[in-house]
Amino acid sequence: MSLKPLNDRVLVKRLESEEKTAGGLYIPDTAKEKPSRGEVVAAGPGKRADDGKLIPMAVKPGDLVLFNKYAGTEVKLDGVEHLVMREDDILAVIE
Repeated sequence: MSLKPLNDRVLVKRLESEEKTAGGLYIPDTAKEKPSRGEVVAAGPGKRADDGKLIPMAVKPGDLVLFNKYAGTEVKLDGVEHLVMREDDILAVIE
């Protein structure tokens, strides 16, 4: 199944979080927080300004991003969890 986001929405696949702390302790699955990093899978065309002009997206498929902890709506595509969120929920692009 494919999904094409509309307007200023972005489809993001979460990246796995670290299983070990900096001190070398392993974190069990029940204690892990959901990661707030992901990879952009698809992006919509952009947002429309008040005058009707299209403002292009700042992110593109393949970008690694940092997003708000509670951002987006979870969807399952081909057994893999993704998030659909607004571009405004993305805090930064990881380079």
